[in-house]
Amino acid sequence: MNVAACTDNEMNKPTIITSPSGDRLAVIPLTEYERLVEAAEDLADVRAYDEAMRRLNSGEEELVPAEVVNRLLNGENALRVWREYRGLTLKQLADLAGVSAPFVSQIESGQREGSLETMRKLTAALKVSLDDLT
Repeated sequence: MNVAACTDNEMNKPTIITSPSGDRLAVIPLTEYERLVEAAEDLADVRAYDEAMRRLNSGEEELVPAEVVNRLLNGENALRVWREYRGLTLKQLADLAGVSAPFVSQIESGQREGSLETMRKLTAALKVSLDDLT
């Protein structure tokens, strides 16, 4: 086939060849291959976006303001940051978690560490994962 004489449509058609093992293979121009790879990457991005939106809309995920993220990244006590972000006082969080407010205060100040069971109660009250507090 003379490439110069082909139309664009003919250039994008695959050439079918048979390998020595008998597999039928489609040979396509490199530009067509690159276009297909880009389209597949775009589709993967769209699917990732759709999944993220589904998780947000279902309540499985939430958007957290940059201020909260920055406080966490700067090393502030995660329990305090999440409590304040949720708009809870020490007493309110303690009541929700079934622990004492002074104990929550001691955990926030670093004077004491909460047991795994206590931390689970606090994460449930704050609606965060254990990883979010550690």
